Amino acid sequence: MPEFLHLVPPSEALTRLLDNFHPTLEIEEIATIEALGRVSAEPVNAPHPLPSFPRATHDGYAVRAEDTYGASESLPAYLKVIGEILMGSAPQAAIKAGECLLIHTGGMLPEGANAVVMLEYTQAVKNTNEIEVLRPAAIGENVIKVGEDVVAGQEVISPGRRLRAAEIGGAAALGITRLKVFRQPRIALISTGDEVVPPDQTIQPGQVRDVNTYTLSALISENGGIPLSYGILPDNAQVLAETAGKALEACDGLIITAGSSASARDLTSEIIQQLGSPGVLVHGINIRPGKPTILGVCRQAGKSDKPVIGLPGNPVSALVIATLFVKPILRLLNGLPAVPPQPVIRAKLTVNLPSEAGREDWAPVRLVETAEGYLAEPVFGKSNLIFTLVRADGLVRIPMDANGVSAESIVEVFPL
Repeated sequence: MPEFLHLVPPSEALTRLLDNFHPTLEIEEIATIEALGRVSAEPVNAPHPLPSFPRATHDGYAVRAEDTYGASESLPAYLKVIGEILMGSAPQAAIKAGECLLIHTGGMLPEGANAVVMLEYTQAVKNTNEIEVLRPAAIGENVIKVGEDVVAGQEVISPGRRLRAAEIGGAAALGITRLKVFRQPRIALISTGDEVVPPDQTIQPGQVRDVNTYTLSALISENGGIPLSYGILPDNAQVLAETAGKALEACDGLIITAGSSASARDLTSEIIQQLGSPGVLVHGINIRPGKPTILGVCRQAGKSDKPVIGLPGNPVSALVIATLFVKPILRLLNGLPAVPPQPVIRAKLTVNLPSEAGREDWAPVRLVETAEGYLAEPVFGKSNLIFTLVRADGLVRIPMDANGVSAESIVEVFPL
């Protein structure tokens, strides 16, 4: 088998992968307080309005707005204070014309009141239970109405939404203590190569530590998945086939990082082809770093589609390719659109960035903030030097039809 079946442009490679991948998503119910970062699986409707009673937004006096009309510092309105509204309690009295109640931020408006005059616009009258109102209040001023945030029955969390702190707090405000979310996908990781050893092992000449299991585990966790390592395997077809089969059976997807030799990559391709149809969709992408990438989907009778991706062994290549191809798969498995709006940072390139026409390049850069904006400083290094990415803040895409990017050009930096 040749080292590459056919070099495919990155955009076409991703399209092939997504067009052939149709996951079946499972739903689970979890405690709201544990749902941060998870994706909602069904609509959440408000069981009651929020707020459920009219509330003051400032410390002051609950009043009838019409009793304050025309008030000024030179000609204040006089109101009788008939009591205080205690926090956490309903008002014990309604107000009538010419009356008011002392109220605190968040307190419940009494019957008859339709506005709150802030304390700083009032003045107590000595030796009386009256206040002077020094400016008029409009109806609804400094008041949150019933249902002003949400009304009863309103959809407050739509399905397919990644839950943030705001959604968690909103659910709690409505008394919703459990939420239905999509189950987190389990992604199996297999590292291969006779030269690869665990990070806690003293390396011998010719050996390298397993970086990819750690970087990919972090990327999977960061994007809503659960990484499961199946260890470091030798370049042995039978062992790899058996382990890959077990891993794919137990998990929702599989990532294999191959050794550096062409034979190791071809072995990975053969194994993926055996795991289920359609098997290998792409073997070789016209990109740097990450040219020897393998993208596949394995479909078995009565089971959900499962993505199987063969990544290069070089740590930088593996992490860049995982960012471009594994993240969209994780989004689909979490119930999200595969490709979200991509935030970018515009920056001025500090030096020429060479490239080879006919191949898409992704170059790591470091961002430097200046008074005029950001500068992008390329971080030069080969694909097996992981600290080129440690030193970088993002990646710059150089299109296939470009011979590079000139210094002083404005580039788009995709944050890592």
